[in-house]
Amino acid sequence: MKPIIHVENLSKAYQIGQIGTGTISKDIERFWITKVLGKEDPFLKIGETNDRSKKGESNIVWSLKDINFEINQGDAVGIIGKNGAGKSTLLKLLSRVTSPTAGEIKVKGRIASLLEVGTGFHPELSGKENIYLNGAILGMRKKEITRKLDEIIDFSGVERYIDTPVKRYSSGMYVRLAFAVAAHLESEILIVDEVLAVGDAEFQKKCLGKMGDISKGEGRTVLFVSHNMAAVKSLCTKGIVLENGLISFEGKINDVLYLYENTNNQNVNMEFVGNKVIKKAILNENLQILKYKSKFKLDVYFESNDFIKNLVLGIVIKDLNDTEIIGINNKHYLFDRINNDDTIKGKISLIINEFSILPGKYKLDIFLGDSINDIEIVRDAIIFNVTESFEYEVLNRLDFRLNKIFHENVYWEFLNT
Repeated sequence: MKPIIHVENLSKAYQIGQIGTGTISKDIERFWITKVLGKEDPFLKIGETNDRSKKGESNIVWSLKDINFEINQGDAVGIIGKNGAGKSTLLKLLSRVTSPTAGEIKVKGRIASLLEVGTGFHPELSGKENIYLNGAILGMRKKEITRKLDEIIDFSGVERYIDTPVKRYSSGMYVRLAFAVAAHLESEILIVDEVLAVGDAEFQKKCLGKMGDISKGEGRTVLFVSHNMAAVKSLCTKGIVLENGLISFEGKINDVLYLYENTNNQNVNMEFVGNKVIKKAILNENLQILKYKSKFKLDVYFESNDFIKNLVLGIVIKDLNDTEIIGINNKHYLFDRINNDDTIKGKISLIINEFSILPGKYKLDIFLGDSINDIEIVRDAIIFNVTESFEYEVLNRLDFRLNKIFHENVYWEFLNT
């Protein structure tokens, strides 16, 4: 199935504070490079990730940076994240309200958008006139709009005021009519931002039901932004989580919501520092997310003044309830000491080429010892997330499958310093 929306390396930069580069000569240089030569804006290369909680050094921020994803026809996709994560910017780019700084968007079909209260409405026109205006903007003929007119008015519940200029509508009435227009006009893609929160509970439920019908019954694509996780879960089949303008993870909606909610409730800790023998441990160079079947690399740095005949590193991976998922050590790959000094210092790396664990949040214990005894144990040294699930029918064979996959894909490296 070919995607109906294809987004590749999409980025959007905004300048905060003073507009322009600061000098006329640089403004002219920017115009020549970007508008005449058609090249990338050199003054945006200093841009920073859009973390609004920290003071930046640049007046250029990336609201979105290098976003890549595909959406198929009939998908209902929830786009979630904290305020300022880039959700509304992404929808505006997809709706062509604004243009990207870099990257490419390919869309097949017409888009109906409901981004802000009153989007696409002229305040001096009546509700009925705005229905025709919105339809014309979407490229629909007058006959098509007239055929849907009664259905739109009935769904909106504002029939009494349909010939009244919309500037006299309340925000709730605005949203009712705007959603009714966007949902009933024959577009292939429906994009809805958080505006449904303005409506009452009964109307929100009605809108969610309509979007479900659009996606499942009519095979149209829905993109839905909301902070209401229950609404997202009931409507959507897939999810994308944005954080500071970046995609932190995406996948099936249940997996995405689990990771999003658990990540917000408990911090991820990919690095452990400081103990008597185990000095430091780093998982995948501080990446916060591991993907199913991606590479897993744990580097453990150690130093000991005691004589150790053989070094053994062991790990235990547990879920958040401390249930052990898998345990492994290098007893079959014993590392002999290379030097004859009393001090032993070095690094042991555990590498798993295909890390096959169900999506979720996990904790990792580290054990260091010789071939007989544990010398040091660090509980919950690392906390990490796994995303992108595999076929759930293997759940009943999980322990066998995990042990088999782990031991077939495990490699050890030893550096004696």
